[in-house]
Amino acid sequence: MCAVEYFPMNTPAFRPRIVILYCTQCQWLLRAGWMAQELLSTFANDLGEVVLQPGTGGVFQITYNGDLIWDRKSDGGFPEAKVLKQRVRDRLDPGRPLGHIDGHTAGPVAAPDV
Repeated sequence: MCAVEYFPMNTPAFRPRIVILYCTQCQWLLRAGWMAQELLSTFANDLGEVVLQPGTGGVFQITYNGDLIWDRKSDGGFPEAKVLKQRVRDRLDPGRPLGHIDGHTAGPVAAPDV
């Protein structure tokens, strides 16, 4: 039998909970699963859990400890992985760099000298 430990939010062992609520009628399970995988790959040791929660009615919402950080209807579509990771990072550890995700946007490429 496997024991599951739960920690109250005010203990040092607490790690955040992400919930991805997705529409089953729209068949968005794969999209939700991919986003969960992206978050778990980036924040592997920092998140307590990432939950996939089925819903209906075109819903696609992502919450961080109960606070809405993405809503398909109000944010105008689905988040890019970069944006989602930045929103999670901004709550989890605002000073943490995300490597290439935080990188500058490249300017125009100069033509080679001939």
